[in-house]
Amino acid sequence: KIFQAIVSCIGSDGTIYIIPKSYETALNKLMAEIQNTFKGLGLLIPYCWKKGEACVVRGSDTMWYRARIVEVSSSTLQVQYIDHGYIESIPQCHLYPTTFYTGIPPFCIPCQLYKTLPIGNFWQQDAVDYLQELLKNEEVEIHVEELPDKPSGKLSISLYFGGMSLSSFMAYQKYCVAEDCQDIQKLGVFEGDLSPSYLLQPLPIPGETCPVTVTHLVSPKEVYICLGSSGNLKNHSAAERDTSHDSESLNKALKWCNKIIKTLPHLTNFKKELPCLAEYVDGLWYRAKLLSITQLVPVQILVQFVDYGTYLVAPTSRLRHIPCHLLKYPVQALRVLLAGFRPASDDKNMERIPYSPEWSLNALQTMVECVEGKHLSASILTVSPEVTISLYGDDKNLVHLKLIEMGLAELDE
Repeated sequence: KIFQAIVSCIGSDGTIYIIPKSYETALNKLMAEIQNTFKGLGLLIPYCWKKGEACVVRGSDTMWYRARIVEVSSSTLQVQYIDHGYIESIPQCHLYPTTFYTGIPPFCIPCQLYKTLPIGNFWQQDAVDYLQELLKNEEVEIHVEELPDKPSGKLSISLYFGGMSLSSFMAYQKYCVAEDCQDIQKLGVFEGDLSPSYLLQPLPIPGETCPVTVTHLVSPKEVYICLGSSGNLKNHSAAERDTSHDSESLNKALKWCNKIIKTLPHLTNFKKELPCLAEYVDGLWYRAKLLSITQLVPVQILVQFVDYGTYLVAPTSRLRHIPCHLLKYPVQALRVLLAGFRPASDDKNMERIPYSPEWSLNALQTMVECVEGKHLSASILTVSPEVTISLYGDDKNLVHLKLIEMGLAELDE
């Protein structure tokens, strides 16, 4: 069985507590009932607590939670939140004994990684801390491998985050030994000699109109766009369909990569067009490809962010190996030429685009204003030798008409 779940906590012994996404509605309903039933403070009169006894606990967020007594001491009680897994020491005044809701099974499931042996036969504290930092409150994919021998036992699972196996990843970090680690090679996270490449986005059928977003402008005529979710795709193979994941899935995978970025090796191979992860000016890492070495001392590399079309000159410290599972997502940004106009022959603006001097900077800025933050649509005219489109604004008019009105471009039949 495969399902999505939220990791609620990591136990001190490395137990992974998960709440299946399918349980969320029922858990929220139960929590609302508990808040309506228990109000105010906990039990203020003396009470003889027993280990294993059911209770409700007032958490630091002032919400009441189902719990059970784990250890009893003179001033505090150690309790486990049975629907979330974590254990905490609580003053007695924040607890209340109850027999309510004891017939409802816990919503969180204790799990252990399948065929995974921690170094030293138990999870070291630094490994537990790392798991907690990596996984807590995150949505993951669970593959059930073996059921527990007894009801109180742990479910044996394979856990995947952003397409990566947790067992293989922790084994690479030297926290454990995983019996089945072949997917480290399959992911290619740590294989410096691979020469992978990105998949290309399947195009809408010429003549079909589909929503688009302009992500980067090279000139008023040459832009990068991201296709919307509608529009009929060309017929393509089952393998290509399997790899045509939407941008939401890619964003989730990139979020995970940003969490583990320090574990990914720096680039040592600077082959042109090589896929990589590059750090943008916002401090986040995105998919990119190498274009050229612009400076030798110190080394500076020109890269292009393939899902946006933008460029950056970056030092090698801001470039890292890309996990190969990120290559299954097609490139989101598509380079296109806009049809129907050309630079105005009588444009007197002296400031020109340095790499495209036939266009004025004023024309480029006007085009930016026409497309930035707008609901655009496009119709593909040709796909060879260049992808050429007609681009329409949210008023359904061709976006380049504004440039023609201002004398910055002219019609091109």
